[in-house]
Amino acid sequence: LFRSPARLAGQDFLWYLWCGAKSPLFGRSAMTTFERLYIADPATQVEVKDPYYRHIADPRTAEHILREFGLSGEGSHIVNGHVPVRAIEGESPIKGGGRLIIIDGGFCRAYHRRTGIAGYTLVYNSRGLILRTHQPFESVDKAIHEDEDIASKSEYIYTAPQRILVRDTDEGGRKQALIRDLSALVEAYQSGVIAQGVAQEM
Repeated sequence: LFRSPARLAGQDFLWYLWCGAKSPLFGRSAMTTFERLYIADPATQVEVKDPYYRHIADPRTAEHILREFGLSGEGSHIVNGHVPVRAIEGESPIKGGGRLIIIDGGFCRAYHRRTGIAGYTLVYNSRGLILRTHQPFESVDKAIHEDEDIASKSEYIYTAPQRILVRDTDEGGRKQALIRDLSALVEAYQSGVIAQGVAQEM
């Protein structure tokens, strides 16, 4: 399979984003997946997190980050994925005064002993944000014979001051603009500003 120089450069860049020492997306000193699998010495498995993870508990830090992206107000949040939350030790997935929400981390069975849960899912609907906490799935056999499935607990973490409708979204704004254009076209046709033949050509 031929890979162009541009494609290879892109692959290198993505790989660096994934685990590069200075990557803004990596967020730790090392990736020790190999060490955890093949080396018994815990000292080789240490992954020191970037300062971001220490400072994000401070609401001022979260507010500053949001401002950098032009966001403010109760409805603005930072969603951080793929970070295990040690719920078993009382750690909360909501940080920064409610501005940062950690999701995803912990679905993998390998994390269950450290986290005590099977991760989080963030659900966004017209009324706000719901955080679902999942309990580990033990086995298919237990699910069948004891009629147990993955248990989830839901918690509203943000309620919109008024229900969010389709018209309040970016796509809704585009559809409203299209409706206005079509309404103006119908009005122009009905008033004779645009002749029938011209309207058909348009």
